[in-house]
Amino acid sequence: MPFSLYGKIAVITGGGSGIGKSIAKTFAQHGAAVCVLDINAEAAKTTVDEIHQNAKHNHCQSFACNVTNQEEVINVFQTIYHHYKRLDLLVNSAGIAHVGRLENTSEADFDRLFQINVKGVYNAMRAAIPFMKEQKQGVILNIASVAAGLGLSDRFAYSMSKGAVVSMTLSVAKDYIHDGIRCNCISPGRVHTPFVDGFLKANYPGKEAEMFEKLSKTQPIGRMAQPEEVANLALYLCSDAAAFITGSDYPIDGGFIRLNT
Repeated sequence: MPFSLYGKIAVITGGGSGIGKSIAKTFAQHGAAVCVLDINAEAAKTTVDEIHQNAKHNHCQSFACNVTNQEEVINVFQTIYHHYKRLDLLVNSAGIAHVGRLENTSEADFDRLFQINVKGVYNAMRAAIPFMKEQKQGVILNIASVAAGLGLSDRFAYSMSKGAVVSMTLSVAKDYIHDGIRCNCISPGRVHTPFVDGFLKANYPGKEAEMFEKLSKTQPIGRMAQPEEVANLALYLCSDAAAFITGSDYPIDGGFIRLNT
């Protein structure tokens, strides 16, 4: 099987929905034992249940985990490592979005974005790195955004948080390259997740279809990405086929960065 993950132990934060859920299911389909972490315990369990329906022999587990709480994150990672005796892959997909410019971004909003999107990634990497160093191998993949490197309207705090994700990715890739640890990130454009549907319903009642079409057309390819398409790129970058790739940020954006300028 191309890009096989058989024998790999993978931890996916934010695996209860959206991109994280698709990555968890894709990794399991390619042989990984997947540990799904999410602040919503029921959502994490649902992901694992769906995995088991399609791959009954795949040993996956769900964990309720608040990525902003370092002690909680460390305890979950220690539980996983003690059970499997190794930790091969970490995908940091837990994150939230925010719409607003500087003057209408409250301190509470800013702090919440930082805690989840930045500190959450830091906490998970800090928990995983000691085990990967001991093994002399491991792969970390962080989910960033095209907002990290572009000036997007009304995305002040969100852009800040994703810019930090890219910077942390490069730093970790540099510092741990001689420990056999690879670290990359993916920067998606707009992806059709439940968040998008919820946002449109809350902000454009009765005009959801019209606004969905408008947002889709902001990407040169003419549509939003599907979560499974992001998961396929994640699969490649976490597989041994990408063994020569580290310290890279991969856009998956339907031409948004290069073709809109």
